[in-house]
Amino acid sequence: MNNDIKLAVFDIAGTVLSDKDFVAISFIEAFQQYGIELRVNEITPLMGYKKTEAITLVLQGKGILYDDTMVEDIHRHFVNSMIRFYSTSLEVEELPGTSYIFKLFKSQGIYVSLNSGFPKVIVEAIVDRMGWLEKGLIDSFVASDEVSSGRPSSMMIELLMKRAGVINTEQVLKIGDTMVDIEEGRNAKAGLVIGITTGAYTRNQLEEYNPDHIIDSLFELEKLL
Repeated sequence: MNNDIKLAVFDIAGTVLSDKDFVAISFIEAFQQYGIELRVNEITPLMGYKKTEAITLVLQGKGILYDDTMVEDIHRHFVNSMIRFYSTSLEVEELPGTSYIFKLFKSQGIYVSLNSGFPKVIVEAIVDRMGWLEKGLIDSFVASDEVSSGRPSSMMIELLMKRAGVINTEQVLKIGDTMVDIEEGRNAKAGLVIGITTGAYTRNQLEEYNPDHIIDSLFELEKLL
């Protein structure tokens, strides 16, 4: 790994937080109130997107007439379900190596941050539950509704660069488990873009998008560093 990295941007669900289809199931249930049935494999290509955009893409893909009220209603159902889950479920846990790598990066003077396709209220619920800010393991986070365009736009990374005081994009590392994580990193011209197989995409699926590295565990970042 380039030892000039000054900012690390981690995706959340499937990258640093275990996701055994929890997000996809909540997404599917949000559509069921309108009698729209989805399968998990239909959701996978949309993982990582800003959720209102993902909802719109589903509706368009199925040729369903919709309006903003319908999108917001489905989104509200999804958000409420996710907040309940991340606030109370015993299944919520960080992926192996998460705290270790956060500490390692911070010890190297790297600004450790999170970004997500989730809205801020869900990210806050996750961060509060895991205690990452309180423990000093991360420096900042940004959610998709804090910028005008979510992934694959580079806007979330650009905002984190401002917070970290990082100007050179070559000093940015982006890691995530989906296509749009990789595309986001590329659009931001990040110095390192890493795919991880602990979430939505398999190694073969990630390889299609040509990240700089593909890893199977966060622990592997130590070797790269």
